[in-house]
Amino acid sequence: MSDKLRVAVIGVGYLGRFHALIYSRMPDVELVGVVDVDPARAAAVAAEAGCAACGRIEDVIERVDAVSIVVPTTAHLEAAAPFLSRGIAVLLEKPIAASLADGIEIVRLAQAHHATLQIGHVERFNAGVMALAQRIHAPVYIEAQRMGGFTERATDVDVVSDLMIHDIDIILSLVGARIAHISAVGASVLTDHVDIASARLEFDQGTVANVVASRVSEKTTRRIRVFQPGSYLSLDFIAQTIDIAAPRAAAGSARPEIARERISVEPVKPLDLELAEFVRCIREGRPPLVDGQTGLNALEVALEVRARTGH
Repeated sequence: MSDKLRVAVIGVGYLGRFHALIYSRMPDVELVGVVDVDPARAAAVAAEAGCAACGRIEDVIERVDAVSIVVPTTAHLEAAAPFLSRGIAVLLEKPIAASLADGIEIVRLAQAHHATLQIGHVERFNAGVMALAQRIHAPVYIEAQRMGGFTERATDVDVVSDLMIHDIDIILSLVGARIAHISAVGASVLTDHVDIASARLEFDQGTVANVVASRVSEKTTRRIRVFQPGSYLSLDFIAQTIDIAAPRAAAGSARPEIARERISVEPVKPLDLELAEFVRCIREGRPPLVDGQTGLNALEVALEVRARTGH
């Protein structure tokens, strides 16, 4: 590997463009090129990022150490396989795949060829989520809401795979146990897929999580609440605040009072942190925070939730 890590971005639509621009600012990274089926889009992003515009994977595959793949979910295996098969590191946007079979094959290829594989669950790098995780020790009940208005992006997948999977991944990481039972309901509103869904996840050690996701809501809400012995915590993703409530001894009373605290989290850019983590993992030869198996675990739960909705 040269002094600079040679990287390309495959797919430079809305999100892929940000990948390219972030890489272009990293001093230890050489952005070799961007690849997109739309020549005009590739040229426009390449001009912004100061790299080559390409129309095919073959144009960059022999010239890179790593790639970000930001193509439609249904094309993840097709796009990732050529790179993983050559041992080239891949950051693959979430969800890992549209089907469990494709996800399993992606993980197998990475393991077989000793290729770094990171899945783009960017909320793991949200400063609020990281601060919340440090304060969680034994969650009993979790409630997560991720709701917003409709956009044309990511309509190739359902709201569970698009939005709810963020909270599924966060909850799996906080609880650290196996799921014993899943129940869910959902409805299609504006697309052929589920656009609003609610799921109940019951873990084998007793934790219960209720998760709601909607892409057809008027108000944008991003919140997760955690109840655990001795405290209640609520993270507002948008405001980047954590509200904590916990009992404390009250003078002159046999019953404790509820002490409340609000923590303001220093905002960070999660995607910048995610890409920096990807580069560090490659250079240091260590597994990513969100590796292929972690992404596969989240996908398996998301697919089960979707199945339980009847879609």
